[in-house]
Amino acid sequence: MKSHARVVVIGGGVVGCSVLYHLTKFGWTDVVLVERSELTSGSTWHAAGGMHTINGDPNVAKLQKYTVELYKEIQDYSGQDIGLHMTSGMMLASTKDRFDWMKSILAKGRYMGLDAHLLTPKEAHDLMPLLDPDQFVGAVFDPVEGHLDPYGTTHAYAKSAKKNGADIYLHTKVEDLVQREDGSWRVITNKGEIIAEHVVNCGGLWAREVGRMVGLELPVLAMEHMYLITEDMPEVTEFNQTRGKELMHCVDFDGEIYLRQERNGMLMGTYEKACRPWSPLNTPWDFGHELLAEDIERITPELEVGFRHFPAFNKAGIKKVINGPFTFSPDGNPLVGPVRGMTNFWSACAVMAGFSQGGGVGLALANWMINGDPGFDVFAMDVSRYGDFATLGYTNAKVRENYSRRFSIRYPNEELPGGRPLLTTPIYDKLKAAGAVFGASYGLEAPLWFAPEGVEDQFSWRRSTDFDTVGAEAKAVRESVGLMETSGFAKYAVKGRGAEAWLDRLLTCRIPATGRMTLAPMLKDDGKLIGDFTLAKLGEGDFLLIGSGIAEDYHMRWFESHLPDDGSVTLEALNLSLVGLAIAGPKARDVLQKLTHQDLSTSAFAFMDVRRMDLGMAQAIVGRVSYTGDLGYEIWMKPQYQRYLYDLILEAGAEFGIRLFGLRALNALRLEKSYGSWSREYRPLYGPVEAGLERFVALRKGADFIGKEAAKAERETGGALRLRTFILEAKDADVIGDEPIYLDGEVRGWVTSGGYAHAAGLSVAVGYVPKEIADVATGWSIELLGDVLPARLHAEPLFDPSGAKMRG
Repeated sequence: MKSHARVVVIGGGVVGCSVLYHLTKFGWTDVVLVERSELTSGSTWHAAGGMHTINGDPNVAKLQKYTVELYKEIQDYSGQDIGLHMTSGMMLASTKDRFDWMKSILAKGRYMGLDAHLLTPKEAHDLMPLLDPDQFVGAVFDPVEGHLDPYGTTHAYAKSAKKNGADIYLHTKVEDLVQREDGSWRVITNKGEIIAEHVVNCGGLWAREVGRMVGLELPVLAMEHMYLITEDMPEVTEFNQTRGKELMHCVDFDGEIYLRQERNGMLMGTYEKACRPWSPLNTPWDFGHELLAEDIERITPELEVGFRHFPAFNKAGIKKVINGPFTFSPDGNPLVGPVRGMTNFWSACAVMAGFSQGGGVGLALANWMINGDPGFDVFAMDVSRYGDFATLGYTNAKVRENYSRRFSIRYPNEELPGGRPLLTTPIYDKLKAAGAVFGASYGLEAPLWFAPEGVEDQFSWRRSTDFDTVGAEAKAVRESVGLMETSGFAKYAVKGRGAEAWLDRLLTCRIPATGRMTLAPMLKDDGKLIGDFTLAKLGEGDFLLIGSGIAEDYHMRWFESHLPDDGSVTLEALNLSLVGLAIAGPKARDVLQKLTHQDLSTSAFAFMDVRRMDLGMAQAIVGRVSYTGDLGYEIWMKPQYQRYLYDLILEAGAEFGIRLFGLRALNALRLEKSYGSWSREYRPLYGPVEAGLERFVALRKGADFIGKEAAKAERETGGALRLRTFILEAKDADVIGDEPIYLDGEVRGWVTSGGYAHAAGLSVAVGYVPKEIADVATGWSIELLGDVLPARLHAEPLFDPSGAKMRG
């Protein structure tokens, strides 16, 4: 066994072998994979082997498309037969709501070039005679689906990697991981020790145990998963003989089953409501090529639906029931990328859909390790999307929920209850008493809207029970004054003698003067947006940085990797040690002035000013800024002051009719200003010119900020895209994101976010289109729930286009 290697990959499943192959493909050949048993010994060997390209997240779908397209390459290169069956497939809907959801998924595929289309129940039956067309309202056909041999596919990756120079050591169990002072790793195994520059955790069922070796509790849990294989079915044989091909892969979402042909019979699997975790605390190291006891009674409700939807199964005998463990993260997506706070320790685990996503995960991680960037927007799979709130108990609750709902509809306005409430602010009970309907963001309960007594969210793809109330909240802000909680934003304290120089290097903006704030984009080396913040300078060497709450660990990983070694900068994620309230609207100044002796007139406290001040008896940091685009103030305080200030502001605002508002009204208000948001309009796919943030990129400042040369090049070329706002002739629904944008009947762009702008009374969509057509006045339309609706380009914000109100 080698004593040194550039990379040690731990785990010989399909993901570990894919990572190994991609590293060698891109030139890192001094790489080793260690596996405690044989290749495929965890979840891989008993997987059903299905694969597809369609995914609700277009960025994940791109990686799935890459994975499927890769299979012929690795089969040819390795000489290993992977048992590839490209049968095509369909997703089936037995309810109108499910069919609406499928239309939205199909629409996303249009701008990605996926060749999928809608089917009537009769058309679906013609393609898949085993189904009963009377049980369904429609389907989506996808030509790029099928199944393969898990064993052969994993070995094809492995043989390809070995052909490129990699080493694979079987029956080599990792017993400990110790990082040395120089940052390299001691990979201690039962057969000796390897010193590695990088370690990749592809441990699968044992990923949690590998993480614990370095003090990391990964949010991953194994669930029992069952599928059955029938005896030979005459219906299958007849189809094969008359059509000359296999039956296609099918997903029956409302039946919570999937099925495909297996030899001359069929395979049917379930995601049952009565789900069961496997080994929730520790994964036994001696578990291997073995299955769990079958428990057919537990999946009987799903099978009953499946047999009703596919009547031929009623006459088929069951040859085998497979019950084996598969790992899941709380949201069902993989956990990929560098682990914050560790040098060269990488994660590639919880890849439940290994044969749809394994190739893409290997590609992204290899790019990341070699080039410092995954080459894609992989935030939906990034291990940093979970913070320390994702404990063992939280993970258990959310994984159970995710598994039991894997084939269920997640409506745009639906908030899932698993693992909640967990994190709450000091005024949680007061907000709840006021009717707050909460959503969970990065573990924190955040008010979405304030429901009148007896009114609840009715989950729908269309406008729902919250519509009028959210509208009233938004109009209260525009007409008088509103109060909302803002604790869900990420807050960072940056201090020290080197703080200003460090921020100048990290951010594209000019560093503001003391007592001032500015918008602050942050770029990667390639000039793409990796963050957008508000930067406040509170004093010399004393800065407050405000950003997206869901990206806190993601941004802290970036910040920490760029901190100077001389101790001149201290950085702290403040979490809930600093909480917030915000007031906005034309009467906001009147309310706040009642709480302080400081002069809040425009001349004394101008737009983007910030200072510490007492409000009543409480200390606070107050910034004159508002994401609503109206006159407004953000107020930050220690948590022990929040209840006091909440009551004080409501009391002061009573004479002006102050009203609580939530995140849904905030979305409606920011759309009227065409303000973008992180993870939608601003993400690593886009440059600042494309995103309309070029005025905050100070190319002439002295600091050589990260991404400066790329930003300069983008400004010279103009980039490829432009962010634009459209007014949509909507009926009873509004866009939520990823809908295709058409010009003269041709798909030319995509929606990033949208909704109903209540104060303006218009349905708004924000999205990207090629720069060459970005200012075309007519011919636009946007697809929404299967209808292509007329849209018009809106060149300036709907509300206060000159910015006079927020500056006044």
